[in-house]
Amino acid sequence: MGHQSRQGLLAVTIAVTLSGCMAPELDLPWSKSAAKPDVTRAAGTGSFAEAQSERADEHRSDTIDALIARRSVLPPGSPYAKVADATLAASSRTSEAELLQARMRSRAADKNWLPSLGPTISLNSLSSFVATLVIDQVIFDNGRKKAEREFARADVEAAAVHLSQDQNDRVQTALNLYLTAEENREKAAAAEGALARMREMESIMAQRVEGGISDMSELSVTRSKVAELQSAVKEARRNARTARAELAAMTAKPVDDVHGIAALDMPEGRLDPLSLYLARTERDRDVAQATIARAGLLPGLSAGAAISNRGTTGPDVTISSDSGFGFGTPDNLKAVDAARDAASRRVNQAREDSNRRIAALTAQRAGHAERAASAVSLAEQGRANANLFKRQFEAGTRQVSESVGVIETMARLDAEAIAAKYAAARVEIEIARALGVLADGAAL
Repeated sequence: MGHQSRQGLLAVTIAVTLSGCMAPELDLPWSKSAAKPDVTRAAGTGSFAEAQSERADEHRSDTIDALIARRSVLPPGSPYAKVADATLAASSRTSEAELLQARMRSRAADKNWLPSLGPTISLNSLSSFVATLVIDQVIFDNGRKKAEREFARADVEAAAVHLSQDQNDRVQTALNLYLTAEENREKAAAAEGALARMREMESIMAQRVEGGISDMSELSVTRSKVAELQSAVKEARRNARTARAELAAMTAKPVDDVHGIAALDMPEGRLDPLSLYLARTERDRDVAQATIARAGLLPGLSAGAAISNRGTTGPDVTISSDSGFGFGTPDNLKAVDAARDAASRRVNQAREDSNRRIAALTAQRAGHAERAASAVSLAEQGRANANLFKRQFEAGTRQVSESVGVIETMARLDAEAIAAKYAAARVEIEIARALGVLADGAAL
């Protein structure tokens, strides 16, 4: 029995020693360089910082560092910031759970160089059984174990980018609802101003019809315009209430008393959008996957031993491959190399798409801002014309149709000016979302 125990201990020692060939660093529990036990992160530390802290210095992620460095462009204390804070506080953060899963898989992959143990129990007869502990250690695998660790690390980075995208998308959705509510609130107020003018015209026309100065047709035209403006006011109020109700469902606290818009503090210089970071992490993941597939086509070397209550066998050295070597293996290897090239090309395509998208949004923002300035000027002129036509109508130098038409034009120009202003604000928020700067990365 003592001889069997010494053989078993020898087999385990050989397997662990051989595992050093596969280890990124021999970090055993009893070694002096063993990592310190995990500690609970301090309050306020984000998921990105926690994921980064689990990595060795040589595997520090530039992608996660870039996500942590993201700063919100929403001015502190602004209406946008209040809506964003209330929205993020109520987030279910599903992507954060997915990031945690990826981190756990990466931590497991970091230990894949250690030998695997597989207990088996077989019943030889009704009175005897054999309990066996099989130890297997990979010695050479064409880079498969290393690629598995790289795949897991890239998976963590991809999950981190997804979390940033998810939270930025959530803030954008909330801000768009807020802008919709504010836009319709302003449209309702502008339409109410035009409605008050039109009702005044209606009152004057009613008095003129009673006095026999005007006929009923002119009063009917005025009343139809009053009805149209009333409908516009009701529709704007209804749209505002709907948007506010949706926004309330997304926030942790009411934001009904928040009003107005703000200019974003857009970062100076070039900032890569989140879609490009995602493409890079997916490229790294695809390259690692291709390396794993390639290793499965080539022969590898492993050592194994078995310890049972009947004795010890091994260690045995085995040369084998997952897929075997056949006539199609060379073409399969070329396909793996092509997969790596395709992954790199997808990053270039993502860069082109993102640059084109940002350029288009920037041009749209400039166009909306220019149109908004022009629309405001036209709306002011329309209001001045409405005042002038009212005085001329009261003096008897203008017809009812002319005065009513000017008020109607004023209402339309006011609505166009409001719509252009909020369209420019939406495009600005869309640019910030694409760049991932609607939320502080360090807080995610």
